[in-house]
Amino acid sequence: MQRCSKCGLPETHETIAFDDQGVCNICRQIEFKENMNWDQKKLELDALIAEHRGKYDYDCIVPFSGGKDSTWTLYYLVKEYGVKPLVVRFDHGFFRPGLEENTKRVCRELGVDIMTFTPNWKVVQRLMLQSFLEKGDFCWHCHTGIFSYPMWIALEKKVPLIFWGEPSSEYTAYFSYDQDEQVDEKRFNRYVNLGISADDMFVRLGGQVDPRDLKCFSYPPLKDLRALNYRSVCLGSYIPWDVPKQSKIIMDELGWQGDEVENVPPQYRYEKIECQMQGVRDYIKYIKRGYTRPSHLVAIDVRQGNITLNEGQNLIDEYENRRPPSLDHFLNFVGLDEAEFNRIAMEHMVSPYKHDPASVRPGKKTHDFDRWSRVGVMPKDVRDEMLARYKARTGKSFVFDDEA
Repeated sequence: MQRCSKCGLPETHETIAFDDQGVCNICRQIEFKENMNWDQKKLELDALIAEHRGKYDYDCIVPFSGGKDSTWTLYYLVKEYGVKPLVVRFDHGFFRPGLEENTKRVCRELGVDIMTFTPNWKVVQRLMLQSFLEKGDFCWHCHTGIFSYPMWIALEKKVPLIFWGEPSSEYTAYFSYDQDEQVDEKRFNRYVNLGISADDMFVRLGGQVDPRDLKCFSYPPLKDLRALNYRSVCLGSYIPWDVPKQSKIIMDELGWQGDEVENVPPQYRYEKIECQMQGVRDYIKYIKRGYTRPSHLVAIDVRQGNITLNEGQNLIDEYENRRPPSLDHFLNFVGLDEAEFNRIAMEHMVSPYKHDPASVRPGKKTHDFDRWSRVGVMPKDVRDEMLARYKARTGKSFVFDDEA
């Protein structure tokens, strides 16, 4: 595979392109970011907050996972501006114990209101299996819920200003730093929902769920948001985003703690600590694209001059292409065996990468692994019904027993 001559990201990275020097477009837009007029952007942020301060029950809504980016966003807005935010959490079903402790600590230290919504687990199970079949990505319910539910709360509470964390242009080229990236329905449909709306999902699930249970995964009507005069923006569009620096500040000031993540080098303990299934998500990315989170983190460090590309490659060689122990739990949650899992994931491989399951090495359990809930196994009749419907619609079968 071709890789960026500067950061090492491969050609299977989403939205990537290379110039005549072999440098990827992600590196080039980070170079653009370094030359932005951040003083002017900060003045724009000042004006945006002043426009909304004190006019509603809350000055803004901060969608919050409890990870490094949303914690920094909340910290910065409260400490820099003294805003009164409403913190909104969408619980995707896999929050880790340390994440919950972080959230309580941070919200108490900052003194903020917080509300959490957890969708119906039985619906979530179906959504995970269906989106994995369709896109090789079981996180549709998480992608859509995180970005749509806070917008419904904005309408309900009549709070028009919503602050997210880093812009997508920090990591991909769906948008670039020279564009005005709004966290809106266009962005939602462009890449958040994987090209599948909640209405689409209802049809693909054969109408076997109550449509009301899918509302939290759908984007609110644009006319209602416009009537609210909403602004849904990334804090990272107004201040330069620096994850290592920001992570250290929230650790020192709030007692926020990092954690180990399956198959991620220990120096990145601030990265993706929220989800029990993060290792599975990264593993699927490796099967599909031939690289995973260590490559992504190394690329950031190389761009910032923290490590050399050769040093980064050593980390990649050590930590990638490993099977996460959490895969066993995921398979129980969606009713698949590992052969079926591999076959489905490999159906979504991105050329020119070709995955070899025999090359995979075992990964290491995290310290809290035995504390993760095992409750909520997929019933076999539900699994069989879903696979049969998918086969009837697409002609594809991933069930080896059916082909014996």
